[in-house]
Amino acid sequence: MSRSKQFIITGIWVLASLFSNAQVVLTLEDAMNIALENSPDIKQSRLRMEQNREYLNAQLAMLKSKFSLDVTPIEYSNSESYNDYFSKWNTTENIGSNGTLAIRQPIKFTDGTLSLINKFGYQDTYSEASDTRYRGFDNNLYLSYNQPMFTYNRTKMNLKRQELALENSTLAYSIQMLSIERQVTQAFYTIYQKQMSVQIAQEDFENQIVSLEIIRSKVEGGLSAREELLQGELNYATSKSNLDYAKVDLENSLDQFKRLIGVSLFDEIQISTDIQYKPVIVDLDRAIQNGLSQRLELNQRQIDLNNAEFDLISTSATNEFRGDVNLSIGIMGNNENFVNIYEKPTRSPQVGVTFSIPIFDWGERKARIRAAELEVESRELDIKNLENDIVINIRQVFRNLQNLNTQIEIPEPIISKENGQGKLLNQL
Repeated sequence: MSRSKQFIITGIWVLASLFSNAQVVLTLEDAMNIALENSPDIKQSRLRMEQNREYLNAQLAMLKSKFSLDVTPIEYSNSESYNDYFSKWNTTENIGSNGTLAIRQPIKFTDGTLSLINKFGYQDTYSEASDTRYRGFDNNLYLSYNQPMFTYNRTKMNLKRQELALENSTLAYSIQMLSIERQVTQAFYTIYQKQMSVQIAQEDFENQIVSLEIIRSKVEGGLSAREELLQGELNYATSKSNLDYAKVDLENSLDQFKRLIGVSLFDEIQISTDIQYKPVIVDLDRAIQNGLSQRLELNQRQIDLNNAEFDLISTSATNEFRGDVNLSIGIMGNNENFVNIYEKPTRSPQVGVTFSIPIFDWGERKARIRAAELEVESRELDIKNLENDIVINIRQVFRNLQNLNTQIEIPEPIISKENGQGKLLNQL
């Protein structure tokens, strides 16, 4: 059923609850649509899925260029330094302002960062040592690139983790939908069964009322012993107790059902359905094959295994040997006049290579890696155990279906025979 139809059914249900105190009769389809729209578990799964989608959007946004501006409107400093040659303390006073505009672009495939940075400032400096004052502008524009070496690609891994998190939450949402469908169906037919139990108990109670009156009349007329009246009253009390218990059991199940589908506990509902027996032939081998290839829980376990492998990679980077290459090229200029700031520019190329070399960590890295490896093995065992559970579950369901089919087929000859005798009596 389409989502628009679900909204219509939900809207009708809300209106019926607001403007009518009458009992609302629900079919299985109505209950299912209300549950898929209002169930608290479905809402939570949907929120988690949307949350992980936003996390992925944020991770994708991190791969785009970032623009930042740092501004220092005013900066003042006053310091004194001792001049050994003149044996004198000299004062240096500085007033300035500056700003930095940076554009940084992460490189997904190399895990590097390309940056374009421009630093512009103005300063007013007075030095007592030389009795001079400088007022001017300075600007530094340069392009830089940072590239990690001998380590894993953190940008790619973080993106993949968020993709797996969204996929996992989507699978959880789908599994929750299927679980709700199963729970609603089971609860629906359980309530239907208990409604029938109440009806049977009601009919039995009414029969006991008639039977008790007949026995009482016979006892009062001296046609039956008084012991039969005591037995009739006992049967009456037992029947009334069974009827009360069936009603209480039905009301308790209805409360649980209302909470399951997400409606008010104070609404009055009743179940209506048409039970038809339609035997279905199931191929056990094909059912097992489909279960092992299509069960969403196996995909979730595979995602857990992938995350464990990612944890192993990141753990292997503990106290790792690592290198960083930094390259930059730019141009600097300063002048008292802003328009002449690059009258005598200065080039500023820089190259740097940094290595981080671990020496001794008392076995920390080895222990952490071993723990991560054991986690990977545990996730692999989870997948194998889940596959076995799926096969066992399918086999149990298959055997139960065969048993139920046999139980249903047993009364059919008797019912057919009774119907034939009834037709013969009607003809006579």
